[in-house]
Amino acid sequence: MTRKKKKAARFGCRILFYLYIILIFYFVLLSERYGRETGYETSHVNLVLFKEIKRFWMYRSLLTPEAFITNLVGNVFAFSPFGFLLPAMTEKKRGFIKVVVGTFLFSFLIESCQFIFKVGVFDVDDLLLNTVGGLIGYIIYTFGYKISVTIYRRR
Repeated sequence: MTRKKKKAARFGCRILFYLYIILIFYFVLLSERYGRETGYETSHVNLVLFKEIKRFWMYRSLLTPEAFITNLVGNVFAFSPFGFLLPAMTEKKRGFIKVVVGTFLFSFLIESCQFIFKVGVFDVDDLLLNTVGGLIGYIIYTFGYKISVTIYRRR
């Protein structure tokens, strides 16, 4: 791949990354579909690791499939693009630790905004699930990168 094509690909990844960030903030802080009603008098907080994950798993038969999937699976896969796009948009490849820490910090920012604006719940389980999602995205990026390098070398 030529240097010019690599630069164009990184630029495209940056655009996708910024759009992704905007979408995440919209869905987490503004979307009424996901219970983001404002006007709570107090902030809602869960600081007990695995509390909400256990609750959603135990009561999954009482919940709608959408509620179960959105909370557990959605938190993981909503942050996979972060772990994929972060190394893809830079010339110097980001390492595993940088992507995991970056995903955690971005998730912490989102959770803190929920706390400050009294929208949703500041939940340590979400921090864990979101960080796992970023890790999955990074793993997908790494495999994709290795496959593309192998294909390019064979040409």
